[in-house]
Amino acid sequence: MDRNYCVYILASRSRSLYTGVTNNLRSRVQQHRGGTVPGFASRYHTQRLVHYEVFTDIRAAIRREKEIKGWRRAKKIALIEKTNPTWEDLAGQTSALRSPG
Repeated sequence: MDRNYCVYILASRSRSLYTGVTNNLRSRVQQHRGGTVPGFASRYHTQRLVHYEVFTDIRAAIRREKEIKGWRRAKKIALIEKTNPTWEDLAGQTSALRSPG
C-alpha cells in the first residue's frame, strides 16, 4: 500500500503561519480547526490550509518541513503566493485530503 505524506502550511486571518507534516492531511486540518492540537497553531488560530506538498517518502517530507521551517517569513510567503496568490483555503479542494483506503 502506498502512503502519502504531506508538508503543509496553515495561516490565520492575520497571516501567522504554521508548517507541519502529516500522513493524513484531512484529519490534521480538522484537528487544527477543532483546536485539539495544543501549541502555536491553536494559540494563533492558524486554520486555513494555504499550501501543501505531497511526498511518498516520510524522510523526504520531514526534510522539506525542516527546510521550510528554517526559511524567513518572506520566503514562505513567496512559496504560498506562487501557487495560491489569494491565500484561498485549499482544504475543500484537494485530493490529498481524501482519507486513505
